[in-house]
Amino acid sequence: MPNVVCIGAQWGDEGKGKIVDRLASEADLVVRFQGGPNAGHTLVVDGQKTVLHLIPCGVLRAETLNLIGPGVVVDPDVLLQEMEELAQKGVELTPERLRISDRAQVILPVHRALDLAREEAHGRLTIGTTGRGIGPAYEERVARGGVRIGDLLEPDTLRERLGSAMSERNFLLEKLYGWPPIDPDEVAKSATEWARRLAPFIDDVSVTIDRALRSGRSVLFEGAQGTLLDVDHGTYPYVTSSTTLAGGACAGAGIGPTAIDTVVGATKAYATRVGGGPFPTEDDGPGGEHLGKVGDEFGATTGRKRRCGWLDMVVLRHAVRVNGITSLALLKLDVLTGLDEIRVCTAYLVDGREVLDFPASLKVLDECVPIYQTLPGWREPIEGARTLDDLPQAARDYVRWIEERLGVEADLIGVGPEREATIERTNPFERPARR
Repeated sequence: MPNVVCIGAQWGDEGKGKIVDRLASEADLVVRFQGGPNAGHTLVVDGQKTVLHLIPCGVLRAETLNLIGPGVVVDPDVLLQEMEELAQKGVELTPERLRISDRAQVILPVHRALDLAREEAHGRLTIGTTGRGIGPAYEERVARGGVRIGDLLEPDTLRERLGSAMSERNFLLEKLYGWPPIDPDEVAKSATEWARRLAPFIDDVSVTIDRALRSGRSVLFEGAQGTLLDVDHGTYPYVTSSTTLAGGACAGAGIGPTAIDTVVGATKAYATRVGGGPFPTEDDGPGGEHLGKVGDEFGATTGRKRRCGWLDMVVLRHAVRVNGITSLALLKLDVLTGLDEIRVCTAYLVDGREVLDFPASLKVLDECVPIYQTLPGWREPIEGARTLDDLPQAARDYVRWIEERLGVEADLIGVGPEREATIERTNPFERPARR
């Protein structure tokens, strides 16, 4: 059976949650492979909205096993709260529905405090993190001083790991940032409770995935954030702290690259960004106001207003290349309804020369001027469309224009927030793999 990776092709917030929820009906397992509670995936099913931060978006499918992979940083308090909120909605989670990698890193209270202290110290030069402790937790992992989920089950190992993780971070909090230290004893008490409640769900996720693959079951790998927030290939340093690309599914889940058959790149029909950093096609005028208002562009995790602008083909070409995208999910097409004209950036102008490839330099990005092509808009509502032919001619032309310039077909087209408000032209699980 085929295996699919779904990633964001912009700056995150593309609507990956909706796509993963929809595709989960085709998958036996859904695996989250990177990021942490800085992600916010919104699902709308039968008019009920569910926002997930750590738990994979296949959780609303009763027959699907959801796995949190070793590449994820897990805040146990957030995870347990999320599990409780799902239970209140009638989604009771058992180890048959949810498992957490014993190799995943733990976000500690000291990581959250350090994240906030740094943002405060940066002032106007803030990166715009969510303040959830993601960066410090990943730093701890790379420095080999972090606490892993499996450590919660070994009290002696846990005490040793907590001592290592807490002492240096508390030193930074007190001496560098002037913040009060986090009490290690209180964290140890919390860790005992985390272990008690999470123990049944802790698993060697890589082995579970391997067994599923060997038995011919299908796996859907779910990314968080987006390509332009990747720590290597994004708008560094205004990025997240993990690898957000499709290739990150291998290390972040514990599989080999030969296990991946199809890469779905999710993109809005326009562009948004939360937080600081370059955004070449940002529109502060009426166009951007329309996109923000109609698209309800507020972050699912922080509630912050998203910056809005026009679709950027330089960004999308970059995303197709570094991810090996073979299938496009073009989302929120309905938000463009009501615009007489739609602008699309085809290239950048820098010092009088045309730039087609996304630059690494922030200086160049600050100086670039988008080169726009204007396409006709439409006014007919499209929320009820279920085939491409149901769309107005201008909307169909817009979709095909994007496909032709990327060389990738839009298998899925989102025309509304609901699960069913999707045009499915080709099921990504049935798309022939490119080798």
